[in-house]
Amino acid sequence: MSAESNLIQRAQVAGVIPTLVIEDIAHAVPLARALSEGGLNVLEITLRSDAALGAIHQIRQELPQLWVGAGTVRDVTAAKAAHAAGAQFLVSPGYLAPIGAYCRSQQLPLLPGVSSASEIMAAMADGYQFLKCFPAAVLGGTEWLDAMRGPFPELMFCPTGGINASAVESYLQRPN
Repeated sequence: MSAESNLIQRAQVAGVIPTLVIEDIAHAVPLARALSEGGLNVLEITLRSDAALGAIHQIRQELPQLWVGAGTVRDVTAAKAAHAAGAQFLVSPGYLAPIGAYCRSQQLPLLPGVSSASEIMAAMADGYQFLKCFPAAVLGGTEWLDAMRGPFPELMFCPTGGINASAVESYLQRPN
């Protein structure tokens, strides 16, 4: 199974991937444990705080049943640091070919962010079929997903950004 196929399969089983900003490392394991007990076993820890890499490492050490990724990966340096901390997949807000190349060289799944057809095509050219639609609500939400299904019927999207509880079901009903 390819790295991307593994990510797609886990995301589909999870249904929802919590995106976490952990400011205090002491909260990392208790929060991850609570999410796991609630049935959420795939987590994204964003690299938006000084505690992020330590949080990834601690969660991986103490809760090995979880699949833990690093989000807000904006360059190869961050990708390498997240991977070294134990991240099992990476998520980026946009797509950069060097990040994609690093992830492919490491067989590390990447969920690259896209917000336009051009970005989608760039990610596809590098072999990515599972993409992060970001910022989903600002882009048009489910209407954007429906529009992208026409020219890109083979792709799957993980929409993030501005999705509230009342919209979740509508997103989950989309085939892509």
